[in-house]
Amino acid sequence: MRIAIGGIHTECSTSSPVLMQTEDFRVFRGQELLAADYFNFLAAEDVEHLPLLHARAVPGGPVSRATYEGFKAEFLDGLKAALPLDGLYLAMHGAMNVEGMDDAEGDWISAARKVVGPDCVVAASYDLHGNVSQHIIDQLDIFAAYRTAPHIDVRETMVRAWTMLLKALRTGERPGLAWAPVPVLLPGERTSTEDEPTASLYRKLPEHDTTPGIWDANLMIGYVWADEPRATACAVVTATDKDAAQRVATEIAGAYWQARRDFQFGPVTGALDDMLDIAAKTETRPIILADSGDNPTGGGVGDRGDVLKALIARDWQDAVIGGITDLPAVEQCFTAGEGAEIDLTIGGSLDPASPSTEVTVKVIRLDDTGVASERQAVIAVGGITVILAARRRPYHNIADFTRHGIDPKTVRLLVVKSGYLSPELAPIANPNLMALTDGVINQDIEALPSKRRGQPIYPFAKDFDYSPSVRYSARW
Repeated sequence: MRIAIGGIHTECSTSSPVLMQTEDFRVFRGQELLAADYFNFLAAEDVEHLPLLHARAVPGGPVSRATYEGFKAEFLDGLKAALPLDGLYLAMHGAMNVEGMDDAEGDWISAARKVVGPDCVVAASYDLHGNVSQHIIDQLDIFAAYRTAPHIDVRETMVRAWTMLLKALRTGERPGLAWAPVPVLLPGERTSTEDEPTASLYRKLPEHDTTPGIWDANLMIGYVWADEPRATACAVVTATDKDAAQRVATEIAGAYWQARRDFQFGPVTGALDDMLDIAAKTETRPIILADSGDNPTGGGVGDRGDVLKALIARDWQDAVIGGITDLPAVEQCFTAGEGAEIDLTIGGSLDPASPSTEVTVKVIRLDDTGVASERQAVIAVGGITVILAARRRPYHNIADFTRHGIDPKTVRLLVVKSGYLSPELAPIANPNLMALTDGVINQDIEALPSKRRGQPIYPFAKDFDYSPSVRYSARW
């Protein structure tokens, strides 16, 4: 069996003015793709694996059209060269936005379908925060999405999609897709699978998988910060029995609709000043404060300096901010050298709307891996330690701090640009506070621009009726 592998994976806030470019993506080509952490399960003995291209980027603003078209052309050229194919596996995210284009994943997947033809079995794995459309469903035979947020089942989901693809090719069974859009669009911070009612909704999905004729059941939360027509929650079911698929998709969609008013933030949440008031009275450590509106892993820019400014105003001691994206500030630190005291403007280096603050700092540590875009600088502003990054990136792992000699478990206050905390930081938070900060993915979703989303959709509209209507792939 000949199976090609590839895809493109990122998440894009349409409110961000910072376009993603080619250099923002980590790209695996050919055999290096099979050796990558996410893909190293691809080792079936009866399969000729044909790795093409996979491009993955930290979420951000829309992808520039030239960047997208370049990756797409390279992928399609590889796909054509790999023909004939029995199967195609696409590792996608689902919330990519490309400038001047609606439904970027639909464009990518349909272009691939045109190359491989109608007889090739095509499987895709998705983030549960991806947006789905009929155009996407019509191109696929197999679909599997994450079932955890924070995402700790990325590899497991990819294995689910791959395993179903192998099953279809080995047995000759040809599954199809059924889906039911749900007019609800909520942020991930209110729909974490670690909190109710989301936890119970997702615990039900593996039970649906055991229904005769059902291969894989999915609940898609969707991506709220994309103002585009396909942005919505939905149920998606891979099945060989249409009646069973209709029943399961209806149940999943109906359950999510019924729970729509019950979703709340998991951690203690409020305005920045209120969260800092709580932190000031807290004796335990580490207090971890999530700067939710500027979270790079949700599509935030990551360059805002307002939380730093608030901490300086309070003369906060024993705090670490990880981190702020500011290439000019990093370059100034490297020019000055370790130990130097310099004046910096921190913040607003990417988005002109992002607030900045002018400070005198001491350069504590310079981190240079040999790649200028990966450089980091650690500075001190009074009792506040700040990690500055040359390029957009999250600080969600323990190693992101220990590489700089910082033990996040022992600091009094750790500030991260995040929504719900990562699987590594959540267990050490004592407590976890989330500030409803401003930014291109702020949590005041009802105030977001909503010129292109389908309406009515909750919570942009509150009082309307809905009952699930199941649709099928044109291939089924």
